[in-house]
Formats: sequence, structure tokens, C-alpha cells
Amino acid sequence: MNNFWEKLPKPFFALAPMADVTDPAFRRIVADCSRHGEVGGGPDVFWTEFVSADGLASAGREVLKRDLEYTESERPIVAQLFSSHVDQMRTAAKLCAELGFDGIDINMGCPDRSIEKQGAGAAMIKTFEIAKDIIQATKDGIKDAGKDIPVSVKTRVGYNTVIIESWIPHLIAQDISALTIHARTRKELSKVPAHWEHVRHVVAIRDRMGLKTKIIGNGDVMDVAHGKQLAQESGCDGIMIGRAVFGNPWIFDHHRVVTKRPKKMNIFLAKILPRKWMKKLQGSDRYTLSEVPLKDKLETLVIHTKLFEQLLGDFKNFSIMKKHYKAYAHGFPGAKELRIALMETSNSEEVEKVVKDFLHNF
Repeated sequence: MNNFWEKLPKPFFALAPMADVTDPAFRRIVADCSRHGEVGGGPDVFWTEFVSADGLASAGREVLKRDLEYTESERPIVAQLFSSHVDQMRTAAKLCAELGFDGIDINMGCPDRSIEKQGAGAAMIKTFEIAKDIIQATKDGIKDAGKDIPVSVKTRVGYNTVIIESWIPHLIAQDISALTIHARTRKELSKVPAHWEHVRHVVAIRDRMGLKTKIIGNGDVMDVAHGKQLAQESGCDGIMIGRAVFGNPWIFDHHRVVTKRPKKMNIFLAKILPRKWMKKLQGSDRYTLSEVPLKDKLETLVIHTKLFEQLLGDFKNFSIMKKHYKAYAHGFPGAKELRIALMETSNSEEVEKVVKDFLHNF
């Protein structure tokens, strides 16, 4: 097997798959800003956004394939799929293998209601046998393509309660190459701090079973230094960074100084308040800030916007970019006013003008 997982350093760092975030445009920005492929650069592994295997197996596949576009500069890159239907997963896995991906990952952790209604995502945690069949279907699809690439899974520690001792051995026993553990249950969503002791428990189970599955920890990782600390404490092989990459595509550059980390959530408030309220309370304190000259940061924002329009503008809504603007425009005088102006834009030309005017008057 052409198993790239075995060639990675320990700990390695991965870009988390996030819907309407880690699209082809943003992945290219991250690769460039974080010096991917250079000494001290990263991430070591890229993930696509999750893509519906059912959709890829249908007549509408051509549109969905746009989410799977990648460049050689992003290798190794893993395609993430979701489905609860064996035939569709096999077809989609064959397609992804033919497209040249270095691996295929199965999403068994997404809490989105629409995904769960399909029996996929976090709903898989309640259907052990279907999860097993989906993993096998993925392997079969890869073989159908005449390829030999690794299969991995991303999941949570349980649905309503922690079921590590039953769920994790079941997955690892399927001979998967890597397992990403989001250290929360589906019920907890991202409202409470990640329980990294659960990652340590998963590592112990893997070791007890005598298998070589790479264990990747995920949840509330603030930056590379924090990730290294968590890896040492938990014993995991890799670290996945998600939300901390917002507005900070430089985050995987090990040589880049982090000047600000997110403030920790108040656990009591996090449990009782809706997530959107908590985001408002945290404001810009929920972002990681790397040492980047303001001009470089805002010019990257413009390049990101142009790339989004170029690659995805004909079928994705421009408003997707605005979640990035909220994150790029913080941590400096006038950031609030700049954010407000950026929220009023509808194309890259308007964004470029807003940024040029801001820098001229700064």
C-alpha cells in the first residue's frame, strides 16, 4: 500500500475538514502562507471539505467534484466523504481514488442534522455494523479503481455519552490507517472544552490492540506549540487544527510567532448559552493571531477573495467569504470599521477597493 501516513513526523499536523471553509481556494492560501513542503512549514496533511458520496454517485457529481479540486502543492491530501449507503460509498471512493487522492477519510462525526438524517456523520456512532460496511465499501471502491491508498475515519468519542471502549476498538479493528478523534460527544457539539484525556484513552486502546493505526487528536487546538504540548500529553501521533485557522492561514508555519491565543470559554456559560451567543461574547477573542504585518494580512485577504471567485465563484455564494473576513479583520486599530465595510461587499473588486482605502488611511 502507498501509505503516506507511515512517512509523517511525530507529531504531524493536519488541516481539519470544514464545510464551506477548507475549499480549494482556502487550501491553496494555507499551503502558501504556512510554507507547506518547506522546513518548518505545514500542514503535513490536507483534508478536503466533506463531500456527499451519494451526490458523487449521482448525475450531479460534476458540481460536487469542484469541491475535490486540488493542486500538487497540497499533497498529501485526503478526500473526506460521508454516506450510509454502501453502493454509493463504493462508487464515490472509486472516483476519488481515480482523481489521485493520497487517501480517503470517512466522516463519522459531523453533528449536522441534515447529514444525520441520512444516517451519516455522527449518526454512524449509533450503527456499528453500517460503519463497518461503509469502511469496507470504501476499500472496495479503491480496489475497483486499481489503486492502493489508505482509508481513515474521523469521529467523536460517543453520541450522547462516551463509549470509547466499544466504539473505538470496533473502528480500529477494521484495519484503518488513521483515526481522528474529536474529543467531545455529539451531544456536546463544540460548546464545552475538548476532553483530551479521551484522546489519551484512545491511544491506550490502540496500543492494547497492538495495531499501528495513527491516532489524530482534534478539538480546541490553538496553535502548533499548543498542539505539540497536547500530543506529548496524550501520546497521539498527529494533531488536527480546525477553527484556529480562521483568519490565520499562517498558523501551520512553525517559525511564525503566535502573538495571541483565544480566551478559554466559560464552561458554565458554554453549557447554557447557544453557540452563536458564545461567539458574540467571545468576539475577536476566539481567534488565534500570528505575527503577520497588517499589509500582508489584508493583501492575503484580497488574494483569497480573488482565488475564491476564480475557482468557485460560478457556483458558490460570495457570502461564504464573509466568515473569513470576520477573522482576518481583527486585532488591530480600525478592524471593526473594516469588517463592517467588508460585510457590504459583493465581489473581489469591491473588497480590493475597501482594503486599499483602509491601508491608505491607516
